[in-house]
Amino acid sequence: MRTPVPAALAALVLAVPVVLADDSPARAASVFVETNPSTVRAGDEIGIRASCDDNLKAATVTSAPTGAIIVSPRYGFLTATARVPTTTDPDDYEVSLECPDGKTATTTLHVVLKVEPARGPATGGGGTAGGGPAPILIGGGLTALAAGLALSVLALRRRGLR
Repeated sequence: MRTPVPAALAALVLAVPVVLADDSPARAASVFVETNPSTVRAGDEIGIRASCDDNLKAATVTSAPTGAIIVSPRYGFLTATARVPTTTDPDDYEVSLECPDGKTATTTLHVVLKVEPARGPATGGGGTAGGGPAPILIGGGLTALAAGLALSVLALRRRGLR
């Protein structure tokens, strides 16, 4: 059975506003903010990348550890770098973007405790590491080499005397 033309035309007219709506996922994703890395130790540097509807104007990114930072247009995005102060306590901090047109976006920056290892990884025997038997072994090897050299010189001299 054939669909009448007015009914098909009415369905098409009703579908067009749904397709052209500004609430589409691609449109909603145009305003964002991200930090790289998203998990950082206090005292390290982070990169901030953001996007507003108009990436030709600077915007402001704010977080508790770094304060307000101006992100400027670069490579089609709004970018900046910041250093997380060494006095920052380990926690999760909200990073907020405020665009010039009033739109906002947020992300989370994870600051972790800065821990220094007490010693290196256990990756082998450590024969060349200081404080062990290495100096004695090297000294013994050099002594044996010198003794061998002295004996060979002595053997060559004895041959020449006969």
